[in-house]
Amino acid sequence: MPRLTVNGVELNVDDVGSGPAVLLLHGFPDSRALWRNQVPALVTAGYRAIVPDLRGFGLSAQPGHVADYKIDLLLADVLGVLDQCAVERADVVSHDWGASLGWLLAGLHAPRVRSLTALAVGHPQAFYGGGLAQREKSWYMLLFQFEDIAERVLQADDWALFRDFTRHHPECERWLRDLARPGALTAALNWYRANAHPAQTFRTLRFPRVPVPTFGVWGAADPYLTEAQMLASADFVDAPWRYLRVEGAGHWLPLDRAQVVTDQLMDWLAQSR
Repeated sequence: MPRLTVNGVELNVDDVGSGPAVLLLHGFPDSRALWRNQVPALVTAGYRAIVPDLRGFGLSAQPGHVADYKIDLLLADVLGVLDQCAVERADVVSHDWGASLGWLLAGLHAPRVRSLTALAVGHPQAFYGGGLAQREKSWYMLLFQFEDIAERVLQADDWALFRDFTRHHPECERWLRDLARPGALTAALNWYRANAHPAQTFRTLRFPRVPVPTFGVWGAADPYLTEAQMLASADFVDAPWRYLRVEGAGHWLPLDRAQVVTDQLMDWLAQSR
């Protein structure tokens, strides 16, 4: 597990296998461990899997200021990882906040992206245009803005609200081991504080269109994202688009339906070559 100094921070990055590069980007409150079921299959199939702990998560650095988590810095981190791994172009597989990064990476730096797979989170323009139904599901983003208060509320009574919020997911104890480290919870919440503050005028935001083949995947039992925001993402893709609705799956698709995601990903990557 090399530690790369990228964009002024140290990132922990798994780099395994050889062949065409696949960059896997996790979200909140995960680490590179989110992809533990997909990486072996990728390597066996002849791909090179590059799997970072994004800044603030896992074993990577936790800068101390909200501004350290602005989306332009996060994008620079990802580009820096590709540069340091000497990868000119990669298939990008992404989930949650990682999917937001993936959409922007594919839109702003298309020559670096062979294909995009976005799990759960659709194109930012589709997400912010998702109407009241999506806003209701995103209630927690407002709570996360309250510095110190959100931290106290989430940790109270042995993390009772966090456990309820994540629907007592089987991964919860792993997440809590990570988040209980000094500074880790604040670092994770800073992604929301830097990039999803209610003072932002979402009606006027414009995000880049995506000119690379894109595969959107959504779990039918996702409590945080509507299907509409993923389906509407097709309107912002100027390349082949594929969509998969996974019945019975919640938000954490790579864990909840590991084999389905792995099989579909392998098929998508093979067809996108």
